Amino acid sequence: MRVTFFYWVVCVWIFGSMVPAEAQTKSKKKSVSTQSTTSKKKVSAKKTTSEKKATIGVPKAEVKRKEPVSSEMPASETTQGVKTVSEPENLPPSVNASITSSELLEFHAQPAGIQKLIESSLTLARQNLTYTFGSADPANGGMDCSGFIYYLLRQHGLTQVPRDSSGLYSWARKARGFRAVVSRKADSFEMDELLPGDFLFWTGTYATENDPPVTHTMIYLGTEKSTGAKVMIGSSNGRTYRGQKRNGVSVFDFKMPRTSSSSEQGSTFIGYARIPGLRDRD
Repeated sequence: MRVTFFYWVVCVWIFGSMVPAEAQTKSKKKSVSTQSTTSKKKVSAKKTTSEKKATIGVPKAEVKRKEPVSSEMPASETTQGVKTVSEPENLPPSVNASITSSELLEFHAQPAGIQKLIESSLTLARQNLTYTFGSADPANGGMDCSGFIYYLLRQHGLTQVPRDSSGLYSWARKARGFRAVVSRKADSFEMDELLPGDFLFWTGTYATENDPPVTHTMIYLGTEKSTGAKVMIGSSNGRTYRGQKRNGVSVFDFKMPRTSSSSEQGSTFIGYARIPGLRDRD
């Protein structure tokens, strides 16, 4: 009996010592699991923070790409708030332009000398000559504004032609063929005497120490039959024909007014003149 009682006491003692150990083991496992979960959350939080920092300073287009805008849309339209970009205005000038004398309204009413001059000038404009500062010879591939006129008039027998714009202006003034234009209106009476084959003069196209400070010259061609627009010919590195910039020997638009506040090279049109000795030729 005593043995049996002793046996049960030992069993109870052993069982009692095992339960806390098992509970302690389970508690340890729960603690390790909790620590592991907490550690994972911290790592995840650090990763998210790191990713956010990595995107700071990066263009939005790289973070989230937007849908491309259709190239067929007009520049003024938008898609999903993204505005299309039009082409820049400062594109390179297009190729030179020329016309035929039959396209000029007043051509056949001019003396033979003026007709020949205009025909020769239009032929030069078809040679794709660039604006070349200091050149007065098409063999160089281009000419400047006064170089074009110097070469053209010498080809027509005028050997006393000055080489620069200031000299051409003085030459015309001394021959009493100059008409000053103070008005800034295209229909001014000051323009009534303008004829095809006349010089056109500007100041202010570039800084100069020449006196008079005339810096640009061209030859007036007349009126285009198809458009009714007044046109001129010469060499320029940025004036326009039918709204497009041209570079070199070309036909150009002749528009009034051209003042020092205009967008075209800051130039001022000051007047026009007969080419000395040419209009009276057969």
